[in-house]
Amino acid sequence: MTAPRTAPDPTIRPAAPSRTYTLVGTDGAAYRSAEPGALGGHRRGRLYGRLDCPSALRAIARGGYVRQRVFFADAATARAAGYRPCAVCLPEEYARWKSHPEGQAPS
Repeated sequence: MTAPRTAPDPTIRPAAPSRTYTLVGTDGAAYRSAEPGALGGHRRGRLYGRLDCPSALRAIARGGYVRQRVFFADAATARAAGYRPCAVCLPEEYARWKSHPEGQAPS
């Protein structure tokens, strides 16, 4: 004999799967984060930019770029890890970096 089925309790929700993201830290090493990266970058080119950067999106559409893709929590972390700003999507930051590429703030 089988027990009668009961309807699931609508107040009990299954736990959402926890997602983790791989980001690059100030030391250039990857780490897991519960928060997605705010900026994307290219490992071999050592540059970072916005996630909607037209140049990066074109490169992704052509293929190959994705294997070198990295993500950062913020611009300060990307710079500390040795990456430079993208000239296409971050032109003002790029101009500042170009003027002082070693991270030297103008005096």
